[in-house]
Amino acid sequence: MNPIDEHTERFVHLRPLLFTIAYEILGAATEADDVLQDSYLRWRRVELTTVRDTKSYLAQLVTRQALNTLRAGASRREEYVGPWLPEPLLLADGDASSDVVLTESVSMGMLVVLETLTPIERAVFVLREVFGFDYDEIASATGKSLDTVYQTARRARNHVQARRKRYGPVDTARTAAVTERFITAATTGDMEGLLSMLAPDITWTTDSGGKVTALPELVIAGAERVGPILMAVFRYAQRRPQVRIETVNCNSQPALACYVGDKLEALLVFDIADDRIINGYGIRNPDKLSALGIPRTISRTEKA
Repeated sequence: MNPIDEHTERFVHLRPLLFTIAYEILGAATEADDVLQDSYLRWRRVELTTVRDTKSYLAQLVTRQALNTLRAGASRREEYVGPWLPEPLLLADGDASSDVVLTESVSMGMLVVLETLTPIERAVFVLREVFGFDYDEIASATGKSLDTVYQTARRARNHVQARRKRYGPVDTARTAAVTERFITAATTGDMEGLLSMLAPDITWTTDSGGKVTALPELVIAGAERVGPILMAVFRYAQRRPQVRIETVNCNSQPALACYVGDKLEALLVFDIADDRIINGYGIRNPDKLSALGIPRTISRTEKA
């Protein structure tokens, strides 16, 4: 086997794992694709006889490239118009719902929490808590000392746990059931039923990037305010025959894709706890919606 073919084989074998690492660090599928492309080109220049553990080597390489991308894009996110939400991910058949840790780690709610970490905290948390890499591997990937990695891992873990304490493990089946009940209430005008599915302190966040029209308030809090707005949106959609709403598997949980004709105009994603929607996310930025045209395969392990 010639060296280039072996490089490609090893990389392709680990690609779902490497993509998932990059996506969880970046919160953007298109950026994760770019990181993998750049990492692959760097990987092809590596002498394979010097690589003792391909998985560890490539994970570290991808992490370093993802951190570079995250830091380079920091100013763009600071200048972003309105709230910034992670880029949604459409999963291919055979999604990750059987892997509880992976399902939770790619959920929109978790990705929103990860956005509140520093780049190093995010990388350390993802590599340790999601993928189970050793601390020395993480130190090599991030260029930090072991002591710094230990402290960063503890700080990041406490930060995430404090912000996700209301949630149990993501239950895809229960999320699907709540989503279907939500659709029924919204499309039949059952305001009482819809409000019963919203947590009293629900927050609804819309990400338009300033590129399309959106709700006048991009962050809305409280069921009594969120409920009527969502009902109005569905009533408006029902009056337009070219509008259709479909359930899709997004970020390893059911979500609602809103189309006008063949064009995807919005994606609605829910955080659910105790059979109630406690956070809602409306993604309207067309740049982020474009990634949903490509089904992805994610994994925490090597391909069998």
